[in-house]
Amino acid sequence: MGAGHSHTHDHGHGHGHPPADFGNAFLLGIVLNTGFVAIEAIYGWLSGSMALIADAGHNLSDVLALLLAWGASAAAKRPPSERFTYGFTSSTILAALLNAGLLLIAIGAILFETLHRIAEPALVQGETMAIVAGIGIVINAGTAALFMRGQHDINIRGAFLHMAADALVSLGVVIAGLAIIWTGERWIDPAVSLAIVLVIAWGTWGLLKDSIAMSMLAVPKGISETEVRSFLAALPGVEALHDLHIWPMSTTETALTVHLVMPGGHPGDAFLAEAAQELEQHHRIGHATFQVETSRAPCVAAC
Repeated sequence: MGAGHSHTHDHGHGHGHPPADFGNAFLLGIVLNTGFVAIEAIYGWLSGSMALIADAGHNLSDVLALLLAWGASAAAKRPPSERFTYGFTSSTILAALLNAGLLLIAIGAILFETLHRIAEPALVQGETMAIVAGIGIVINAGTAALFMRGQHDINIRGAFLHMAADALVSLGVVIAGLAIIWTGERWIDPAVSLAIVLVIAWGTWGLLKDSIAMSMLAVPKGISETEVRSFLAALPGVEALHDLHIWPMSTTETALTVHLVMPGGHPGDAFLAEAAQELEQHHRIGHATFQVETSRAPCVAAC
């Protein structure tokens, strides 16, 4: 029996933790958006705009999401211990799952108040809506730009998509404010608030689906189990393979274990190292462990 193991930092292909400078991006994004949430909530209440309040609630959930993602990325850098032999890299998956849960709570709260406003539309100050939401476009677009890199990480991608969606939502609120100024129609504000809820729900579904799949140890997106199986089966000397498992160790790292049936004998460490390197370069699997079996007997049922 033999084993070959490949770590990301051995070959430098960037399947590890987010770059260190994302810590500054998280900090700046949290500070900017926390300040804007306070401004938006205050002026939303003063102007009577449910759309502004809804957007403030969404932005607050994004601040919490940034905090969770930042905390998870910091925890993922902690070294393995006797109890947590993989370290804390899987905390990034938990953060993504919690973020989706926070968004679901925000959707429920905003939807409840929005339906109330649809039944009883309130007088809204369109000028305040447009000005405050205009500030939101600048802040959210600027924050999104901080996370344009690192899209291979679901937490970084989630932060980017949230901020980009927020910028578009703020644009919608600006348009709603201008429409209220021009028409004086009260139904426009709760209608825009409902549209915001739908936008949040659309983004939340994707994040929830991906984070649940990762927490269930599904093969990560972008990796084909069929292609990996074919690659391994085609290796010189491999007659069959079984017990192939591919799972996410974190939102950026993927592991693989497999039994290779090689009746011709153990191929040597160089063979295992080369196979692991190929998996990392071409299949984005940075932690590969192989068990070589020279007897066909254990593989009768599994292969």
